[in-house]
Amino acid sequence: MATRQPRSLGDTLQEFSQRRALMQQELQKVIIGQHDVIEQLFAAIFTRGHCLLEGVPGLAKTLMVSSLSHILDVQFKRIQFTPDLMPSDITGTNLLDEDEQGRREFRFVEGPIFSNILLADEINRTPPKTQAALLQAMQEREVTVGRSTYQLPVPFFTIATQNPIEQEGTYPLPEAQLDRFMFNIKVGYPTADEEEQILSVTARQEKTEVRKVLSAKAIVNLQKLVSSVAVSEYVVKYVSRLVRATRPQDESAPEFVRELVDWGAGPRAGQFLINGGKALAAMDGRFSVALDDIRKVAEPVLRHRVSTNFQAQAEGLDTEGIIARLLAEIPEPEVAKYSPATPPPPPPER
Repeated sequence: MATRQPRSLGDTLQEFSQRRALMQQELQKVIIGQHDVIEQLFAAIFTRGHCLLEGVPGLAKTLMVSSLSHILDVQFKRIQFTPDLMPSDITGTNLLDEDEQGRREFRFVEGPIFSNILLADEINRTPPKTQAALLQAMQEREVTVGRSTYQLPVPFFTIATQNPIEQEGTYPLPEAQLDRFMFNIKVGYPTADEEEQILSVTARQEKTEVRKVLSAKAIVNLQKLVSSVAVSEYVVKYVSRLVRATRPQDESAPEFVRELVDWGAGPRAGQFLINGGKALAAMDGRFSVALDDIRKVAEPVLRHRVSTNFQAQAEGLDTEGIIARLLAEIPEPEVAKYSPATPPPPPPER
């Protein structure tokens, strides 16, 4: 009986790339356009990251997340955040039960956060007390209620949405919570052709069915595969140089950062840059991370981690402008030149 040959990493990455293409094909049956947004969502899922989607109403943010849950064979819950929402409405609560013998005991009733994909819709419409109920779940993947701590299902992702233009009756997310999101993804308007296609599809009132592509177990296995993608010291040095350049107090920061930025990104930004680069490389079927992968994820990773000051606003510069300028000006690390080994000395003459 012939023995089964073990699969190489190259074959596994190629299969992963094909699976990712199938996911995008299924999702784009429902969502027209938004290729970069979808790619960043996939990158976050394959690296255990959370996403914050920002865009004006009507850009199918909620539909995108719910459709994503349909192509993944996982549990999905949606919470509509409102000003009167309480933390226990998210995490769950202890209820006092009485059995047939009259004995009373507390029983924990799980909240909607106990799911694989949690959609926090309009997260900035609830007070910070309720927003903070997500902090432990997003960082440690667990929830503490009373004296007990409960583990969340694996995998677990939080995808939050918010409207950036309507500020009345909203509560901006604290910086500590913003930092828990791997990506801050801006959902823009569709192109003219895409908008015509959207209107044509909705006018025909066609109901599109999508197939399940990945199970929860398959997602976990792919996350392990992505984590094994190689990252060279060259890439690590570039990421460190880029992140440190966002901090106005750092001696390596460019002059325009010292003038226009109040505070920059922390070490978690560098971790997310590398993780995002790993995901892009794996989805493309490559063994290692390239600098272009880092540059591609730099904006969604750094967008919510760099704060511009009043002078920048007066000059019409936003965070995206600062990041673009950094990517253009921060030099790549120098590659150490190869020097051949010193030849051995000639043997002594006799």
